[in-house]
Amino acid sequence: MTRKVILYIATTIDGFIARENGKIDWLVENETNEDYGYNEFDESIDTVFMGRHTYEQVLTFGEFPYKGKEVFVVTTKKGGKSEDVTFISPTEVHDKVTELKKLEGKNIFLVGGGSLNALFLNENLIDEYWIFQKPILLGSGIPLFQGNVADTPLSLIDSKIYPSGFVFLKFVNDKKPTA
Repeated sequence: MTRKVILYIATTIDGFIARENGKIDWLVENETNEDYGYNEFDESIDTVFMGRHTYEQVLTFGEFPYKGKEVFVVTTKKGGKSEDVTFISPTEVHDKVTELKKLEGKNIFLVGGGSLNALFLNENLIDEYWIFQKPILLGSGIPLFQGNVADTPLSLIDSKIYPSGFVFLKFVNDKKPTA
């Protein structure tokens, strides 16, 4: 089985993944106990990529949710390695993803944020986009893809409407990913 990079993420209808201050309170307000397929998805991955701001947000959730997985935090700050993650620079992403996709393993989870999502998109590294849209408008915030992004044709291969109002959209990249 070929490993895939999957962007699994929630957005608002107007395309934001967080408020301007990074808060995601809009995401958890009035939630049901639905897991939106996350537990099954989590079983299908063994590697995680996230940006530094997302990593800092994840650290506020309590226990680190990606224990047992190989986690890369992409940052321009000097990093090193912590117990749970390896810090890499944005310039290392393409080669690291290419290397990982050649190895045996499960799929690769792109958590975000907006700048990292744009980097992966522009490097043509995303195989599938699993987008969960919540029926809310924020008007401003951190966009799903922050900055300039390349035209990327996608094909919708699945969708689902949840009782909570979330809409799941699953797209595949019509460009052959480079990794």
